[in-house]
Amino acid sequence: MQKEDCFYLGSVVSKYSFKGEVLVKLDADEPEIYENMESVFVSVGNNLVPFFIEKCVLHKSSLLRIRFEEVTTEEDANRILKAKLYLPLKFLPKLSGTKFYYHEVTGFAMEDSKHGNIGTITGVNDFTSQALFEVEKDDKQLLIPISDDIITKVDRENKTVFVTTPEGLVDLYLG
Repeated sequence: MQKEDCFYLGSVVSKYSFKGEVLVKLDADEPEIYENMESVFVSVGNNLVPFFIEKCVLHKSSLLRIRFEEVTTEEDANRILKAKLYLPLKFLPKLSGTKFYYHEVTGFAMEDSKHGNIGTITGVNDFTSQALFEVEKDDKQLLIPISDDIITKVDRENKTVFVTTPEGLVDLYLG
């Protein structure tokens, strides 16, 4: 399994018991849907290694307490401390309406209510306090905030994200 075929689920943040249980901080809006997993991929070096789950329960809202079949001691748990966990993309819950996954809209056209087609989404920059669509049009890059106030529709069938950008934003780039 390659990382490109997976999504980041969370990372091991601490040991929970002397029997190898660990706490995993999830990067998920609905952590409870991951309570009954059978396995995950754990990043070990440059590889994704499948780890089978013996027991998995929600612990304090966004943490999962996991006992892996292969991790039975404190030393085993130390080896995977801070490791990142991944699941195949096919396990992502389906989203509808204006909700979407960042990887899902890459390649979609962006249609503004005033300016029409303003380019193609080439990626998402989520390293800033406000996540931004990276949109390219005629060798120019536009940065459009990802916000419920701006996104009016996500048309998955026609691969288009419809937006109403703030006054002057598009002109700043294309004007």
